[in-house]
Amino acid sequence: MKYTMTVLAAATACTLVSGAALAEPKTNLLHQWATGSDAQAIAKLGEMFTAKGGTWQQTSIAGHTANTLAKLRADVIAGNAPPAVQLKGPEIAEWNETGMTANLDELAAAENWEKVVAPELLPVMKPTGNWVAAPMNIHRINWLWASPKVLQEAGVAEVPKTWADFNAACDKIVAAGKICISHSTADWTDSTVFEVVVYGMDLDLFKKAFVEGDVKAMRSDGMVKAFEQMRTMTTKYMDPGMNGRDWDTMSHLVGRGEAAFHIMGDWTLGLLTAGGFKEGTDYVCAQAPTDWGKAGFILNSDSVVFFKQTDPDYVEGQKLLASLILSPEFQTAFNQTKGSIPSRLDVDLSTGFNPCQQLSQKDLQASITAGTLVRSMAHNMTIPQKVRGAIMDTVTEFVATPGMSAQDAASAMADAAEAQM
Repeated sequence: MKYTMTVLAAATACTLVSGAALAEPKTNLLHQWATGSDAQAIAKLGEMFTAKGGTWQQTSIAGHTANTLAKLRADVIAGNAPPAVQLKGPEIAEWNETGMTANLDELAAAENWEKVVAPELLPVMKPTGNWVAAPMNIHRINWLWASPKVLQEAGVAEVPKTWADFNAACDKIVAAGKICISHSTADWTDSTVFEVVVYGMDLDLFKKAFVEGDVKAMRSDGMVKAFEQMRTMTTKYMDPGMNGRDWDTMSHLVGRGEAAFHIMGDWTLGLLTAGGFKEGTDYVCAQAPTDWGKAGFILNSDSVVFFKQTDPDYVEGQKLLASLILSPEFQTAFNQTKGSIPSRLDVDLSTGFNPCQQLSQKDLQASITAGTLVRSMAHNMTIPQKVRGAIMDTVTEFVATPGMSAQDAASAMADAAEAQM
């Protein structure tokens, strides 16, 4: 690899001149991939880092992103900023503003990152023009996972493409005695479904409310209609078992033919694969409903941001880790395990990738052309964390409170978001 040869040559020259010992790459990656396919995927990165002669350490913080951020803040306050941290979206820009992030421009130029990384990710990885983070993947949020068996038994001829078709299909499925939407209520799962609803009903509304943070859009009639659709889904098409259900069980209900649909990102693919379910037989994947008739894509991306270090071993470890993350080899191995697709657009998905991943890459390109590609609010790729949190709290309150009207929910969302601005 060009990176390895360059580093070795530079290090050798330094040793000949000064007699200093060669730096030995090491890292400690702070992340939240504690279980399931996430943990399996990150383990591959550790294996590759070790194979290149590095010393691999990781600190895994289970649970919500907020837990990882709390650990990061504690380390920074203690004067011990970690060399590498799983962060994304506005969090990268916020930490970059502190002046504590490392500059990866030299490595990025040597490896042509600018030419191969998806354009939508560039402003996220380069919040002020300098590379400070490396994207690991692209997740698609607006997936509809469906059970062919349940659809056939209920007399539903095809996976619905619009929300009206979706509701009509769900009426048939419920009448047949099956769960229509497999769900597990939590702030992030509720908001995932809700943002897919908003996006599919009104693309411009999604951009104004969830990308720009426009509170007038949050109060709009369009948002009220989205909450009305969400209420129909929670009261008629989801089952009482959604309360307390493990989040990874949601996909298995579809795989086992106990539920018709599951609205969730493509990490679901890793769960279905791990459960032994087969694409085309036990489940099929399709774009979640849209009422505007084009290819659409809500993007989420896991990434690693790097913090300045004084230890030469950690500095070399950052270069090695960033180079590995954006290598075609890691992008392939990581995403085949995780269910997402590479953040590099030049990786061939024709072999070794699931048909759903191949469709994801196709739809990504189509959405770029159509101008329908957006970043995810629910998965922390757009508005600041505190505003996002206020929106998510409102959505989950709405799901948990059947008597809350759609109008009241839209107003409450706008008020809560505005209070955090």
